Amino acid sequence: MDQLIASLADGLLLGFVYGLAAMGLTLIFGVMDVINLGHGPIIALGMFSIFFLSGAVGLYPYLALLVVAMLGLLFGVVMYFVAVHRVLDAPHLSSLLSTFSVNMMIIGVGTALLTTSPRNLEFSMGSFQFGPVTLLGTRLVAALIAVLAAAGLYLFLYRTQPGKAIRAVANNRAAAELMGIPSTQTLALSFGIGTMLAALSGGLIATFFSFNILSGATYELKSFVIVVLGGLGNPTGALLGGLILGALEGIVPVFIPVSWVPVIEFVLFVMILLVRPTGLMGGR
Repeated sequence: MDQLIASLADGLLLGFVYGLAAMGLTLIFGVMDVINLGHGPIIALGMFSIFFLSGAVGLYPYLALLVVAMLGLLFGVVMYFVAVHRVLDAPHLSSLLSTFSVNMMIIGVGTALLTTSPRNLEFSMGSFQFGPVTLLGTRLVAALIAVLAAAGLYLFLYRTQPGKAIRAVANNRAAAELMGIPSTQTLALSFGIGTMLAALSGGLIATFFSFNILSGATYELKSFVIVVLGGLGNPTGALLGGLILGALEGIVPVFIPVSWVPVIEFVLFVMILLVRPTGLMGGR
């Protein structure tokens, strides 16, 4: 029982970061109905950004996260205008292929410049003992940052003028334009925020896992499971889905070999698509 509680607590902390990564993916889909297949490499870029900012530049890792977030926002805006804007109203396959092209370009350039050798951020914040549970400090801080980012996104979308503009464009782009909302700039901002969340999650993951340029693919797949579980286009559902997936990853290895975890995750993925394709918090 002690091992189960410890594994569950560790999985839930990791689930917050998973949820943060999935929030970026589901925000982009909810606003512009685009599935961003460049999500995984962007997570990997967040990992390498914090690695170089803390190593070569000497920034404290959590201070470097602020720079990673700004770089992610800027990269997302540029990616929107270069790869998404012109195919936004085209068939879905066009946006899939466009974002997949960005995926392959990032991986290709990253492999050439950075190789696929694993990197590790030499950083530790100790551990904390809560009864039978020992929690790593880096995971506690990562979970706290993920919660703060989720709360910040909620406040931005519901309490600020740009956030309300994003929700209006997501609800009805044509009507929003008639009301004077610049849809192009609003969509670019929402894509930038989604990319920023992905890069931020990558930076947090780098504080406790080794990584390479291909590591983002694993978290991209997990993000797809999470957004389907929580409900496509629902950022709050993504956080809930992340917690469920994290809890699953914590509990399963206690009873069966860890190699079965991906199998169970994708069985869950298929079952949700069959039974409740809108997810736990999705609309009808």
